[in-house]
Amino acid sequence: MRILVATAVPAERDAVARAFPGPCTEVPLPTASLHRHTASGPVYDLLAAGVGPALAAASTAAALTAGVLGGTPYDLVVSAGIAGGFQPGAPLGSLVLAEAITAADLGAETPAGFVPVTDLGFGTVTHHPPKALVDLLAAATGARTGTVLTVSTVTGSAERAAELRTRHPDALAEAMEGFGVAEAAAAHTTPVLELRAVSNPVGPRDRAAWRIGDALTALTGAFGKLTPVLESWDRHEPDEPQEQHERQER
Repeated sequence: MRILVATAVPAERDAVARAFPGPCTEVPLPTASLHRHTASGPVYDLLAAGVGPALAAASTAAALTAGVLGGTPYDLVVSAGIAGGFQPGAPLGSLVLAEAITAADLGAETPAGFVPVTDLGFGTVTHHPPKALVDLLAAATGARTGTVLTVSTVTGSAERAAELRTRHPDALAEAMEGFGVAEAAAAHTTPVLELRAVSNPVGPRDRAAWRIGDALTALTGAFGKLTPVLESWDRHEPDEPQEQHERQER
């Protein structure tokens, strides 16, 4: 199994890497490089894809395309890193696995409020990771499951946090790359996950309250527990019909 893990920045990539024994091999790409770990069963290619949904999508798409052209396509893409957590559902240091990866601010402002781009007749705003796999990984890691929002502007006020929770009551975390990574994965028909470790509350920006080190440690621990689950996962096994129906209704 080959797994592409896309983080925003090198510090997140290196936190994931600490879960794997032995050295890595650097694999150059046209605009970045992969850190390849092969000692743990599946092949993990770690990519610092950049900050924000656009750069994350472009970098992930380039890595996925390189895999296809090299005859070694990926079986799974994981968007991973730290995130803001909506309180009290996702406390600092906790893990969140996305049941839905949603672009929270892709749409239009209207006199009646925000309208997602899908209501305007375009594109998509949500990707759903494989539910059976999410459930297995949540059990293995202790992660909470819910919606992870992708934003282009990080929330900095209680009012904005409340607005997002009103529109997305299942939201547990907010980050900046998941939807872009998921769009690239969807273009390659590759399953996608999003795993986040909570470093700060969503709302007013208080740097003194952030726990980035604790979140990175939690991210390392989570990836240390993923491999046994992923080794036994069959990506071609469909979700249960009822689960598919429920997802279509969202």
